[in-house]
Amino acid sequence: MAQDDNLLKNVIAHAKEYGFIFPSSEIYDGLGAVYDYGQNGVELKNNIKEYWWKFMTLLHDNIVGLDAAIFMHPTTWKASGHVDAFNDPMIDNKDSKKRYRADVLVEDAIAKMEEKIEKEVEKAAKRFGDSFNRDMFLDTNPRVLEYRKKMDETNVRLKEAMSSNDMAAMKQLVIDLEIADPLSGSRNWTDVRQFNLMFSTEMGSVAEDANKIYLRPETAQGIFVNFLNVQKTGRMKIPFGIAQIGKAFRNEIVARQFIFRMREFEQMEMQFFVKPGEEMRWYNFWKEKRMKWHHTLGMGEANYRFFDHRNLAHYANAACDIQFNFPMGFKELEGIHSRTDFDLKSHEKYSGKKLQYFDPEDNQSYIPYVIETSIGLDRMFLAVLSSSYKEEKVNAENERIVLRIPAPLAPIKVAILPLVKKDGLPEKAQTILNQLRFDMRTYYEDKDTIGKRYRRMDAIGTPFCVTIDHQTLQDDTVTLRERDSMTQQRVPVASLGQTLGAATSMNNLLRQIQ
Repeated sequence: MAQDDNLLKNVIAHAKEYGFIFPSSEIYDGLGAVYDYGQNGVELKNNIKEYWWKFMTLLHDNIVGLDAAIFMHPTTWKASGHVDAFNDPMIDNKDSKKRYRADVLVEDAIAKMEEKIEKEVEKAAKRFGDSFNRDMFLDTNPRVLEYRKKMDETNVRLKEAMSSNDMAAMKQLVIDLEIADPLSGSRNWTDVRQFNLMFSTEMGSVAEDANKIYLRPETAQGIFVNFLNVQKTGRMKIPFGIAQIGKAFRNEIVARQFIFRMREFEQMEMQFFVKPGEEMRWYNFWKEKRMKWHHTLGMGEANYRFFDHRNLAHYANAACDIQFNFPMGFKELEGIHSRTDFDLKSHEKYSGKKLQYFDPEDNQSYIPYVIETSIGLDRMFLAVLSSSYKEEKVNAENERIVLRIPAPLAPIKVAILPLVKKDGLPEKAQTILNQLRFDMRTYYEDKDTIGKRYRRMDAIGTPFCVTIDHQTLQDDTVTLRERDSMTQQRVPVASLGQTLGAATSMNNLLRQIQ
């Protein structure tokens, strides 16, 4: 799908206006690519965390949690390869003065070739109709074959340049592909140079005695160094997983597209330890499981797709992304990787401590292989926010902005609204609110007309509104309004908790995955 810049701008403006996301330190003109989550944003974020955490630790008996420290011994990052190799190839355009990642420019060029292939397919499908054979067309059409050949050659050159840190070859690739600056259209590029992404600081009370340490650029290493601690104290048997949610920090060359790419971000990761030789079975298992987790939210299956990595990291033997159709087009939302035994083997080497698992069934010790699932919490937040944002016509005269957030994730589950601020209606409303507040997040408001209050609740994604009117005092029923359809029905107060609980339950959502 084509990029929708207006949608992204509208989502950013809406997120600020309704208390989801604020620019950090805004009174001091902000800090680049750093954001604060407001009162509604933090609730949505916590609900996404809960959905992921319960899926991992409640639905799988062999997955447990961990909360490792952000600061780690500096040798950790030597062993993981981050000190020597956690670099991005940086390139500047001399005319626009803008800075880019050279590998991303090349990947974008490859993506454009893929788009050209799809356009050829679409044209052919229209021309031949029902008789069109997509696979045959892709295998035989000269123009498609030419694009594919160029893509394959480009991928090989990109992989070779990245693996050998050959920045001259990287620049030559940019030149040969005739890549222009997206802003100025200029092809006046600087040389490509490496840029380490880790933030460093010092630990120690006296500067002379201080040790250089790093803010972690990923959460995975905290899991790997605690592998044996968790395995032994939890009496875990292979296969088993360790899940963690936590902050990570990267000094990104180009931090952009709102919260999609930030310098301080949050990850939800699970490392799954398996017997060597069985990694591909578990890799495919977790691909299927993670996609089902996404689909269950009901944000449109067509908005997701798998993207297999052509250029594997040196430690991986398989890798793919779950991409989501963001306003900027299909981009990575979650990564699933088969990391082999690289991480534990490297930490064993640098620490001098054995990080092996004794398998009582085979009566042997071995270093497990690892399947990783890693999803960016902030990216997941943006996926929910952008896919739920809708501008709708209510009738000929009226429009509304509504966030169709999946009900279990919504910041507020139900708004309690007395029709008027008199005649005992506020008191009755408060009684109902007190009955519900222990089971779900509620909100009370008695200002403005009921229509304006409905619109405000639509704008923050509240799935249900309960209106208390004079009939409530007579028969103990209320008007229950549903956000998406705007339908209303009279519901007894006695059954209100059960009705709302079923519709907004996180556990009912998880049961659908099972």
